Amino acid sequence: MPKNSFINLPFGSPKREGSIESQIFHLTNRVVRLTYHSRKHNKDYSSQRGLWKVLGKRKRLLVYLFRTNPISCKNLTNQLGIRVSKKN
Repeated sequence: MPKNSFINLPFGSPKREGSIESQIFHLTNRVVRLTYHSRKHNKDYSSQRGLWKVLGKRKRLLVYLFRTNPISCKNLTNQLGIRVSKKN
């Protein structure tokens, strides 16, 4: 998998480095990498566990962002192509 195939959005600016949006963006990049890895190595259970942990953290951050700023959450999920859980 080439490194250029990761998602590139303008959340990497230095003053927005720790924002919820940039954290979700970086976790989504990790999910893409781990998903690709687990498709190639389907019996690597420790990587699967890591993927589940990253997905759980991203889900918690998305729920928090949805509660605090639903418009920003909707824009972010549209840009990243991910879904928000209906359970809040």
